Formats: sequence, C-alpha cells, structure tokens
Amino acid sequence: MSFYRFTSVQILCSALLFIGLFLLYLSLGAIYIPILDILDLFKAYLVGGSELALKEQPLASAIVLHIRLPRACAAILAGGALALAGACTQGLFKNPLASPDVLGVSSGSSFGAVLAIVTGLAVLDPMWLPIFTTAGALAAAGLIYLLASRHSSTQILFLILTGLALSSLLGGARMGLLLMAQQYEMSQFVFWAMGGLDGRIWSQLMWPAPVIAVVSVLLLRESRSLNLLALGEESAHGLGLNVKKTRFKLLLYATLLTAMSIAVAGPIGFIGLMVPHLVRLIMGPAHEKLLPFSAIFGVIFLLMCDLLGRWIIAPNELKVGIITSFIGGCYFIGLIIRFQRKGNLA
Repeated sequence: MSFYRFTSVQILCSALLFIGLFLLYLSLGAIYIPILDILDLFKAYLVGGSELALKEQPLASAIVLHIRLPRACAAILAGGALALAGACTQGLFKNPLASPDVLGVSSGSSFGAVLAIVTGLAVLDPMWLPIFTTAGALAAAGLIYLLASRHSSTQILFLILTGLALSSLLGGARMGLLLMAQQYEMSQFVFWAMGGLDGRIWSQLMWPAPVIAVVSVLLLRESRSLNLLALGEESAHGLGLNVKKTRFKLLLYATLLTAMSIAVAGPIGFIGLMVPHLVRLIMGPAHEKLLPFSAIFGVIFLLMCDLLGRWIIAPNELKVGIITSFIGGCYFIGLIIRFQRKGNLA
C-alpha cells in the first residue's frame, strides 16, 4: 500500500511540474503572453473552436496555436520517446549507460536525411525529410538485427558489434554523398543534424504521434519482462520468459520510438542516455516505475532545454540539440570524476 501511495505522490508532483512548465513554455518568447491569457485562449477554443479564439485574442491565438503549441507537442513526443527508448535499451543491455544509438538508428536516420537532401526531395516537400530519416532508421536497425540473429542466441554482444560496424559503414557513405552535395545542401544537413524543434507544424506531428503513443503503451506493458531479463538469460528463461522473442520486441519498440523522435525533432543527443540514468538513481531499478517516470522526465527535460535555448540569447535562439549535448557532456564529466574518486568505473 505504501508503494502505491509513494508512487501517487511522485505522479502528482511530476504532473504539477509538467503543467507549470508547459504553461511557462507557451507564455515566454519574443512576445510575452500572460498565462491567464493562455488559459482564456484554451477556454475559448474549447467552447467555440479556433474561430472564437482568433476573434477574442487574434495575436495570442496565432502565436500559441500555430507556433508554440505544435513546438511544445513536438518536445513532448520527442522527449518522452527518447527517454523511454533509452530506459528500454539500458534494461535490455543491462548497462545503465547504454544508449539507443548502439542500435544503429541514428546512423540510419542521418543517411536517410542525406539522401532526401541530396536528391532534392527535402526542398520539394519538407515532409520527405522525416519520411526518409524514419525509413533509414528502421532499415538500419532491421539489417543490424538480421545480421546479428544469424547467431543462434542473438547475443547482445553481436548486436552491439554489428551496430558499430554498420554505423561506421553508413557514416562513410554519408560523407561520400555530402562530398557530391551543393553548399546549400550541406548547410541544410548540418542544420538538421543539430536537432531542433523550431518551425514545427501540426502536419509534421500527425503520423509520428500515434506510432509513439501505441509503442509507448506496448513498451510500458513489458516492464516485467525487463525485470526478468535483468536476472540473466537463464533465470529469465527458467521463469517462463521467451528470451529471444522478448528481446526482438524490445529492440523493435526502442527502434520505433527513436526513429519517430528523430522524425519529429532530428537527432537530439543524451536524453535517451542521461534521463533514464538519473531516474534510476532516484526511483530505483524496477521498470514498473523506471519506464513511465523516464518518459515523464524526458518530456520535462526537453521542454526545459528548449525554453533555455529560446531565452539564453533572445531574440535569437540556440538549437535544443546543442543545449542537451552541453548539459549531457557536463553531466558525464561529473560522473567520470565521481567514479574516479571512488576508484572504480562501474
């Protein structure tokens, strides 16, 4: 009973923190909009739709509903998906410092982005870029699993080595394509590779959102499987878990979540690595709590980073991928120093 009461308090505090940060995110920017005006705007939208909201507060309605709200939703989708994929990957590899990048998803998505940019499709229609990045991510992860599964047990070591090999191969192919690209195409790829939420519109979120929602629910239901895998393959098999089938499902879920987050926001580093690691230190290793709270704090962390990027050099802004990389780098430098003082690296 005390476990559920403790969890309820944590959920309530997390929800209040998210709501407050979400309203602050919509309020702050080049044009300040009071939070009370935002609440009135939502009330008008719910009562009479967008026409009433636009009539009562034309400027605030245009800014919030068409610029800041889709950007906030993109942060919610990408932050939650990346942190959940990271928690899944760390549980699967039994390493609290593992990252979804070891699955080869980022290298596949980057190669897909280069293809979309060099062929000119990304210029014809902006939707081609997330489509190509998603296809590249899924194709790379599928090929890695196919190659690694030639070993009868599909050991994690084979997955990691295959992922590293394919990432190196795709990295070379990407550089080769960029050598043949025009200057503006190289600039477009570099801008995309920084990772960011600026310029997001509702149509860009329509197809990744349901995939992220469905896969997140399916992954949350696998918390017991991840707990059993933490005991070791033999113990998990002895307790009735189909290890090979479960591992394939978990890899698929982590890959889909990472691919969809890249489609929404580009490659944003360290969230899938740092957030689950921090949540594990606070909440413990049980995946019943680790998975949902990783998703919640992934959302909160990305909203905070993007808000910081919009504020720190206003009226200009820093890409959120730069902010997360800087914070993540500082965090792990501190972690290395801490381990060195303890005299171990575990």
